[in-house]
Amino acid sequence: MANTYSKILLHFVIAVKCRRRLISEAIKAEIEPYICNIIKHEKCLAYAIYCNPDHTHILVRMSPDKAPSDLMRVVKSESTKFINKKFFPTNHFSWQVGYATFSLRENESHIVKNYILNQKEHHSKKSFKNEFVGFLKENEIEYDEKFLFEFNEEI
Repeated sequence: MANTYSKILLHFVIAVKCRRRLISEAIKAEIEPYICNIIKHEKCLAYAIYCNPDHTHILVRMSPDKAPSDLMRVVKSESTKFINKKFFPTNHFSWQVGYATFSLRENESHIVKNYILNQKEHHSKKSFKNEFVGFLKENEIEYDEKFLFEFNEEI
């Protein structure tokens, strides 16, 4: 085949270490476009992003030559450096180890995009833990409670 044709759509979820609520509105306003630029630099395209205080959702069209793990490694590393340099000079911000990713079809992309962009309203009714475990179950992903994100409902 002379060319490569693909449309790989992935919904990523990353969480702030210990689910600390460190992403304020001021940080959100700067980190969302910053992450989108990282993704663009990696030759992928961010369709939607929403940074909650303790976790972030991103809908990405992946480049066929980019591994999801490589993209998330760069996104988390570069965004951590940016946040710490600009907002936490004593290096208090970091993402938890790992991430979640869910694949979707084109006809699901508008639903997931709207879901991501309406996170504020969504989380007024449902906790991140319930949301995340729901995603795992809906996608038939086996998991062990001890390896889930560090949930601390007091945070």
